[in-house]
Amino acid sequence: MATTFLPYLFFSGDCREAFTRYHEIFGGDLTIMGNGDAPESDRMPSVPDDFVMHAAIVLPGGGVLMGSDDPSGTGGPKTGVSVNVSLDDEAETKRVFDALADGGSVDMPLEPTFFAPLFGSLRDRHGVSWLVGVAGDAG
Repeated sequence: MATTFLPYLFFSGDCREAFTRYHEIFGGDLTIMGNGDAPESDRMPSVPDDFVMHAAIVLPGGGVLMGSDDPSGTGGPKTGVSVNVSLDDEAETKRVFDALADGGSVDMPLEPTFFAPLFGSLRDRHGVSWLVGVAGDAG
């Protein structure tokens, strides 16, 4: 049996906006299920219908990114973990990096490293930390 790790991100009410943006950047198949989409008996009480219960982007290469709004409204701390994105070419890597950095902050500019032709890190406008690079010799 294979083991697969799938990142699951929590947001403070902006999950729909974040996943719509991630879908624009990465493509793939987007699913967003709001509280109002659930049968009435299964809806979370005292939660608005537009609250995202589950969102997922399934990429053609098999990657999956998932998330939801946090019922507490805090989105939880987004520290100590990053979503790593490894791309095949430099032009696509630059496009993705710039798109994710728009409205966010760059921690390490996209540049050549000893382990990848291009690599950089950033925090996007939703507080999610990303590691973005061209697939290289990671060991």
